[in-house]
Amino acid sequence: MSIPTLSRDTLAVSLHPAKPQTPGLCDKGLLRGAIGLTVITLAGFGFLYSLAGVGLGQALFPAPANGSLIERDGRVVGSALVAQPFSSARYFQSRPSAAGYNPMALAGSNQSRTSPELRARLDAARAEAAQREGVAPALVPSDLVTQSGSGIDPHVSPQAAAIQIARVARERGVASEAVQALVAQHTEDRQWGVFGAPRVNVLALNLALDRMAAAAAQSAR
Repeated sequence: MSIPTLSRDTLAVSLHPAKPQTPGLCDKGLLRGAIGLTVITLAGFGFLYSLAGVGLGQALFPAPANGSLIERDGRVVGSALVAQPFSSARYFQSRPSAAGYNPMALAGSNQSRTSPELRARLDAARAEAAQREGVAPALVPSDLVTQSGSGIDPHVSPQAAAIQIARVARERGVASEAVQALVAQHTEDRQWGVFGAPRVNVLALNLALDRMAAAAAQSAR
C-alpha cells in the first residue's frame, strides 16, 4: 500500500492554518452611534424629562411649583415656605434665625447642646420673649428661643402662637377672642394626619390680622 506524500506547501498550510479574516471596524459607524446616543440623551433626559417634570408640577401642584408665593393687593409679599422677621409688636413673631432670615444663606447655629455660647443665647432669648409677652420665662415655648436648622422655618407651634395672642390683641386694640379665632383658623394639622406636628404659618396669620383690621376699618366708616 502506498503512502500519500504531502507537498511542502500543503504541509505548511496544515501546520499553520490561515487565520479567519475579521472585517475592519468602520470609524464612521462608531462616530454616528456616539453622536446619536449623545443627541438622544441630551434631548430625552436633558430637555424632555425636565419639561415633563415642570409640566406635571404646574398641573398637579401649581402653588408649590411656583414657590408658594403669597400676594396682597396684587403684590408678592413673601412665601409660605420662608420665614420673615416682624419687628412690630402688632404682629406675631417668627422663630429666631441664625441665617438672618436670608433664604440664600440657609444655616443653623451648629452649636452643640453643651456650648456655653448657646446656653447664654437661649437664656437671653427666653428672657426677652418672656418680657415681651408678659409671662414667666419657664412658660416660653422652646421654638420661640431656638433657631431652626434651615434658618427660615415659616411656622411656630400652636403654643408659641397662643402665648402671643394677648400682646397682639392689646397692641391692635381688639378682643383676644378674635385673635384666638384667627390662630385656630391658621393652625395646620399634621401632614396627612401622621407626619410632623401641628403648626401655624406666621406670615399667613399676620396677613389675616391685617385683613381683619382693614375689614373693621371699612365697616366703621
